[in-house]
Order: sequence, then C-alpha cells, then structure tokens
Amino acid sequence: MTTLIACSHGTNDRAGQDAVRRLIDDVRALLPAVRVVAAVVDVEQPQIDEVIARESPRDDVVVVPLLLSVGYHTAVDISLAVAAHDGARQSAPLGTHPLIADVLFDRVISALPGGWLPGDHVVLAAAGSSDPAAMTDVEAVAARLRPMLPAPVTVGYASASVPRIPDAVVDARRAGAARVIAASHVLAPGFFAGLVAASGADVVSVPLAPDPRIAQVVVDRFHAAR
Repeated sequence: MTTLIACSHGTNDRAGQDAVRRLIDDVRALLPAVRVVAAVVDVEQPQIDEVIARESPRDDVVVVPLLLSVGYHTAVDISLAVAAHDGARQSAPLGTHPLIADVLFDRVISALPGGWLPGDHVVLAAAGSSDPAAMTDVEAVAARLRPMLPAPVTVGYASASVPRIPDAVVDARRAGAARVIAASHVLAPGFFAGLVAASGADVVSVPLAPDPRIAQVVVDRFHAAR
C-alpha cells in the first residue's frame, strides 16, 4: 500500500488551516482506498521529516507538495526528507497543472460580479521564490490564463522575486489600466494572501483552495509519482 502525504507550507491563519484541511478531506474522498495524511514544512506541526519517518516503515509513501511552484521547500525541505527513506517519493507541485488556471479563472470571475470593464488589467499575484524555476512555473500559468481572459495579464510576486505585486499594479496603471485585478495565485488564506490583499489592486480574488479541482490536481500528482 502507498500512503499519500499531503505537505503544505503551514500557517498560523485559522482560515488557511481550515482551507488546507478541507482540501485534504476532498483528496481523501477521491482516494477512499489510500491512506492520506497531512504534513507541513513550516510554522505548524507535524513536520514533513517526522511524518515520513512515521509512515515509511508502514507503507511506501508519496509526498505531494501542496505548493504552487518549485522552490526551496520542494527542492530542499521536502526533497531531503524524502531522500532519507528508500520507500519515499515526491511528486511535482500543483501549480502547472491545467486545472489550476481553470480555478484561477473562476476566482477572478467571481471577484467581478459586475463583469469586465474597459481598461481592466489582471496581475497574476504569486508568492515568489528565489528559485528561477518557480518563476518559470508562474509564467506558465500566466501563459495558460491569458487566452481565457479579455484583459492583459502580467505577473507580480509577494516576495523574493520581481516585480513585486505592488509594483506590477503600478506598472499596469502606468500602462493605462483603469482597474487592476489581482488574481491570487496562492493556495489558502495566510501570510502571502495578506500581501496580495495589501498590494493596492482594485479587486483581489480569493485563494484557490478548497476546490474539488484542486483536490483532483493532488490526486493526479499522486498517481503520476507512483
């Protein structure tokens, strides 16, 4: 038997904790024959290395990062924990799966009850990472999103990468945008979602989870890693 370890970043935000918990419950519903357990890489407990050490004597394990791009947590924290156990494997993070853009699209539409206006501009607002591969992942999402929206789409980052989201908002207005919509490319409420909300955008969409399609992405990543 293989155990799925759903590894999120971790947060002190109660709404963020609830969103991740509901996402993992949705994964369990899609995989009733699979043991699904939670882990984190920061802030909360239990930490990923402890969970793998506990689960690997029982089963092979597949760690699915509940993260939207590659970066330090996937390449270091999770990878080192996985490498310490022969029966452990690691899937790709969630962000480049096609369903992520579909959920982003719906979140943006829901944030615009009056519909699109002339001069709208969307900033895809991601957490950011010092790993260039993470920027490649985010740009891939932006490329998938652009044909879906009747407005220009640029990218901004909350930290570690440039342009920062407030700068991307300012740049959009300088380019003629009458209204700037920040599309929150974050999984759940918490620190990074707060930075997106404080970016100065006129409209901010809600985070991606929970959503049945995000749970399906987790399932797809699990099966691919197996």
